[in-house]
Amino acid sequence: MAMAMSDSGASRLRRQLESGGFEARLYVKQLSQQSDGDRDLQEHRQRIQALAEETAQNLKRNVYQNYRQFIETAREISYLESEMYQLSHLLTEQKSSLESIPLTLLPAAAAAGAAAASGGEEGGGGAGGRDQLRGQTGFFPSPGGASRDGSGPGEEGKQRTLTTLLEKVEGCRHLLETPGQYLVYNGDLVEYEADHMAQLQRVHGFLMNDCLLVATWLPQRRGMYRYNALYPLDGLAVVNVKDNPPMKDMFKLLMFPESRIFQAENAKIKREWLEVLEETKRALSEKRRREQEEAAAPRGPPQVTPKGSNPFEDEDDDEPAVPEIEEEKVDLSMEWIQELPEDLDVCIAQRDFEGAVDLLDKLNHYLEDKPSPPPVKELRARVDERVRQLTEVLVFELSPDRSLRGGPKATRRAVSQLIRLGQCTKACELFLRNRAAAVHAAIRQLRIEGATLLYIHKLCHVFFTSLLETAREFETDFAGTDSGCYSAFVVWARSAMGMFVDAFSKQVFDSKESLSTAAECVRVAKEHCQQLGDIGLDLTFIVHALLVKDIQGALHSYKEIIIEATKHRNSEEMWRRMNLMTPEALGKLKEEMKSCGVSNFEQYTGDDCWVNLSYTVVAFTKQTMGFLEEALKLYFPELHMVLLESLVEIILVAVQHVDYSLRCEQDPEKKAFIRQNASFLYETVLPVVEKRFEEGVGKPAKQLQDLRNASRLIRVNPESTTSVV
Repeated sequence: MAMAMSDSGASRLRRQLESGGFEARLYVKQLSQQSDGDRDLQEHRQRIQALAEETAQNLKRNVYQNYRQFIETAREISYLESEMYQLSHLLTEQKSSLESIPLTLLPAAAAAGAAAASGGEEGGGGAGGRDQLRGQTGFFPSPGGASRDGSGPGEEGKQRTLTTLLEKVEGCRHLLETPGQYLVYNGDLVEYEADHMAQLQRVHGFLMNDCLLVATWLPQRRGMYRYNALYPLDGLAVVNVKDNPPMKDMFKLLMFPESRIFQAENAKIKREWLEVLEETKRALSEKRRREQEEAAAPRGPPQVTPKGSNPFEDEDDDEPAVPEIEEEKVDLSMEWIQELPEDLDVCIAQRDFEGAVDLLDKLNHYLEDKPSPPPVKELRARVDERVRQLTEVLVFELSPDRSLRGGPKATRRAVSQLIRLGQCTKACELFLRNRAAAVHAAIRQLRIEGATLLYIHKLCHVFFTSLLETAREFETDFAGTDSGCYSAFVVWARSAMGMFVDAFSKQVFDSKESLSTAAECVRVAKEHCQQLGDIGLDLTFIVHALLVKDIQGALHSYKEIIIEATKHRNSEEMWRRMNLMTPEALGKLKEEMKSCGVSNFEQYTGDDCWVNLSYTVVAFTKQTMGFLEEALKLYFPELHMVLLESLVEIILVAVQHVDYSLRCEQDPEKKAFIRQNASFLYETVLPVVEKRFEEGVGKPAKQLQDLRNASRLIRVNPESTTSVV
């Protein structure tokens, strides 16, 4: 029945919030007028929050479903596009073939075809197979023997073979638009992850005369591939990977700013890949060099056509010819430019990172306002390869695998050079990753002491000192950079604080320490958090958010301990005066009650060492005030209701016991003594609790006021059968 009412209430609340005429201001006003105390508002807030979470889950589910449908639709569109393109290409080939054959030569062409067919049968195959691949991997033969009249496998044949193969690769249509491009080599490979050498995927490599195309297998479509990446050979470096069984027959491709590792089918195919890649790169470099020499060669004086030699030229046309604009040349003959790539190699080898970046800045400044003819492009390609190598070295310097003993300042050199290279985001990411590893290592190296508070002091000192040093170094290194780096630092600080809280909670809360010890440990952590405020980094609210569940659990556990102890004392209550036996014990009790805030305790002491109060009431007073003092050390706004409800539950145990004793006791003398204890409890202890709670929290507690007002009934009419609730 309660579940049905809850479901109907949630449905009614959903309909109310979804109505078109819903006004938030009016709704909140009505809710505050109709609610009975904080508990109703908290319950209503929980219902709204549950409804919001349910709505968010439904929205996520719908977005995920739509995203899946979008992916499936995009995949089908891609398949259709590929098939339409293949159909269009076939139609274009057929049209060009028909247009290139004159009708008058059809009989001669037929005769020539018959002769060629007979010759092919006698010779066991012709040269037409030269343009076919040797299985999955193999070389295309050089176009030797081809002539201008088209006999033999010429450029047109190689282009046609490339077109036929690349039609099987989705998403590479733009490759077919590059003139003079042809396929050199291709084959199956397996890609591996660089760090852990885990197998990633099966790929197929297509090596063209100027680039390398990597395509992934489509398992659902046999013989088809999907475009993955295209790497120009200018910026591609090939590195042989030494065999380390079971990882063998591998080679690495380096291209700024990434690298990929592939495995060939066997050692022979791996060797062929390495050789053909180097040969193709060398041929491309030679071709570019010849083009640069031809472009830089001095041009002779323009030939003047004698007047009248052109029969179509008008004799009266004396318009001057438009002079041809020559491309602006860039002087690269200076010695420092010629030796720049080698100097960069030396700087990288000697770990002179500043010198390398200085050379790069000098070159960029020199070429800043100049054009980019082929020689400049070639120089930049060679320099970019060194920039990639330098970046890899700097990244390795910041990797967590390196020694972390130098502190944050040890990273400054590599970070500053990465920033100068324009890699600010990468530098920020690597710096924070390095510092996270350092903080984690420092926490793990701490020895767990027997005394919890001693360990927490060491933990807070190590963690917050590292955090403070990291923040100051971050401000030094990234001052004036993109503000997004500061956002990344805040996210990192939040993550690092989570690491700290995990170690803190395991030692303080998981080990079931006393509430006083837990309160002292939390106080130490808060003091260290406040020190970070000097540099503008306030993480106190993050500590609160991460510790709220653990503190709630500690308060609940200690509340249950006090309640059980109070019930046990109540069960043995004899309602007799306390006899402390010695003046020293009485003086100590007076000091304890004074520290609890009970300033008028003198009026309850009698002659010698007697106290006109019950042992149960005195013990309850000391234990309750001790709980309140320790809980206030742990207090923050999110714990307000938890602390208040725990306090009320503890007080009710004593109040209800006194109420029950007054109604059940028949002895007039004992009844008067019980009434005296009730007066102490209601008129002294409860006001002290209420006042101390208000001082510690900053606002009065309505629940404590109501509890004190309800107890007034017992003082006015002790014979009342109404119990305090």
